[in-house]
Amino acid sequence: MHLSAIRSFVVNIVHLARYFLISAALVFFVSPAIAAEHNPDPADWDSVLAEAKGQEVFWHAWGGAQNINAYIAWVGRQVQSRYGVKLTQVKVSDTANVVARVLAEQQAGRNEGGAVDLVWINGQNFSAMKHQGLLLPYAWSTSLPNYALTDFENKPVLTSDFTEPVQGLESPWGTAQLTFYYDSANLASPPKNLEDLESWIRENPGRFTYAAPPNFIGTTFLKQVLYGLIEDRELLFSTPDRQTFEAATAPLWAWLDKIHPDLWRSGKVFAADTTHLKTLLSDNEIDIAMTFNPGEASSAINEGLLPQTTRSFVMDYGSIGNAHFVAIPFNANARAGAMVVANFLLSPEAQARKSDEEIWGDPTVLAMSKLNAEQRRYFSELTSGAATLDAAELGATLSEPDAFWSTALDAEWLRRYGGQ
Repeated sequence: MHLSAIRSFVVNIVHLARYFLISAALVFFVSPAIAAEHNPDPADWDSVLAEAKGQEVFWHAWGGAQNINAYIAWVGRQVQSRYGVKLTQVKVSDTANVVARVLAEQQAGRNEGGAVDLVWINGQNFSAMKHQGLLLPYAWSTSLPNYALTDFENKPVLTSDFTEPVQGLESPWGTAQLTFYYDSANLASPPKNLEDLESWIRENPGRFTYAAPPNFIGTTFLKQVLYGLIEDRELLFSTPDRQTFEAATAPLWAWLDKIHPDLWRSGKVFAADTTHLKTLLSDNEIDIAMTFNPGEASSAINEGLLPQTTRSFVMDYGSIGNAHFVAIPFNANARAGAMVVANFLLSPEAQARKSDEEIWGDPTVLAMSKLNAEQRRYFSELTSGAATLDAAELGATLSEPDAFWSTALDAEWLRRYGGQ
């Protein structure tokens, strides 16, 4: 990891850490004037549509995958033609940088005309923005017309983000579950528990790596391993003190220390993100990659990026799952336009296209029972590739830990391995 990246990450951690110093009474700390002015009401959808027409929405979203960028571009064409809303994707590599930008605007007193209208977000970044008063300070997402189609009754990840209550402050648009994939022509039987994975890595030096935290897939890998090693999983659902954190994570660091010398490039370099992991597998530099999208391997096969023999697996003790969301900062310039985009993302047409492995393969947040026959047809016409696991094969979903764990694990990982 380059020194500049380390410095940037440390700055972001400082910003995010402020969340843990803010009392619960400050969750919605915004000036009454800001809360009352220029905030469209999605319950009056016609007025939102009227206000949104002609607005330009700057959507800050991860830009590391061409197929996702292409999907966002399609969304942009749709909202432009249907609602007169111009959508501009601002491609980011780390959402923490967006949080820092909005925080800087807040501290500078920029309460209107912010640079960020919509942000792709979840986890510790949502928690930080919520507790620092950086989000639109009222429950807008649950009043979107298409929110009623979501499966919020049966999918807790839609209402609790890394144990943080969503409270209508962000709108879901996809679900995720940590999934590993490999080329079955090279690896007949992948390791499906930590003991076997450790043994396989040591017997096959240089053939495994993970993304460097704070990249989300790297952080998720740390949490996945921690889940398999921690004695009391209940500790993961609250903010621990320092002593508890150190004791609970000691087995994780011991496990990582054991595999570290046998990682790809001897652990001196790590992958950048899921796209990089996929490239390394495609180039036959590693044998196992990982993703948060259960349909990614099949989607990559369809794109010609991975061989037809690619298959997926999960750890036998379950795999971490969550949802991803879009949120509107407190000082967004195009708030109505951002709501229109968020609502379109929840439409059956947009959700089905996103679920299509020829397009992206990202699982839907909608409840099929709430859709009419025409809307269900969007999904019934979809097929899954050979590398996509069915619900039974995906096994148990492990809930995301409290947001503290992600931030603390990132910082400790960086201290231990970031200077390699």
